[in-house]
Amino acid sequence: MNRYRFIKGSLWLISLLPFPVLYAFSDFCSLFVRKFYRTKVVRENLRSAFPEKTEQELKEIEKKFYHQFCDNFVEDIKMLSMSKEEMMRRMTFSGLDRIKERHKAGQPLHFLYLSHFGNWEWIASINYRLQPWGTSGQIYHHIYNKMMNQLFMDLRGQYGGVNIEMKETFRRILQLRKEGKNYTIGFISDQQPKWSSIHHFVSFLNHDTAVFIGAEHIARKVDAFMSYGRMSRPKRGYYHLEIVPMEDHPSTLPENTLTDRYFELLDADIKEHPEMWLWSHKRWSRTKEEWLKRQAAQQ
Repeated sequence: MNRYRFIKGSLWLISLLPFPVLYAFSDFCSLFVRKFYRTKVVRENLRSAFPEKTEQELKEIEKKFYHQFCDNFVEDIKMLSMSKEEMMRRMTFSGLDRIKERHKAGQPLHFLYLSHFGNWEWIASINYRLQPWGTSGQIYHHIYNKMMNQLFMDLRGQYGGVNIEMKETFRRILQLRKEGKNYTIGFISDQQPKWSSIHHFVSFLNHDTAVFIGAEHIARKVDAFMSYGRMSRPKRGYYHLEIVPMEDHPSTLPENTLTDRYFELLDADIKEHPEMWLWSHKRWSRTKEEWLKRQAAQQ
């Protein structure tokens, strides 16, 4: 615990630096991070996602991606000391009126599809915008490094929202519904599921892609209305999330309709601004062909 306090305190001191200094550090770091941090994975992902692009075009996306990646790093550190007023000025939202209207209509649960696009950590500040008529929660995947896990729990929870561990999602949402309060729950749904959790594939960035269906599956059970979060970056250090309506009553649609729609929307956003998505994870290591073989072997 003392070690964690020291590390967090040190990062807090760094966070006191003004944005221009932090971004100068980000520019410097991006020159080196690009040389060693998952460069092979990033390049393979870009080539397979955009086979129509030239090598020069892919290199330009790669360069911009690492700038965004390092910006995210310093922006997340800055969260430790940013005031409420500064965060609300730099992270803005639109589409909140619909959330309030649906709550008034008797739907206390709102599920918001998010992704690793732009700076997703800043989205936790939506809780400032929802109060006093609502509050927020975010699903998270436990980080094996205890100190890093605690740091991100603290960063996400400082705005008053609820942190929900992925494996506890359904149980915790049922508990929240019993409280009788209004909740907007963010689901970052563009990760790669484990083999045992694969139930559906979509066409996404030129791949047959295994996807999580949990957000839609739970929404159908608890009658949560659903939206898509479209993130943009008007300029460096400023982000905007447009909350795009998807469906008020998911159970009225065929299964996986909203999951498919989410990936269609995300696919279009990534193609428009590819540098803003997280290309450094092995998104397509679990192929449909291998999954079918595993399914056949179990029969």
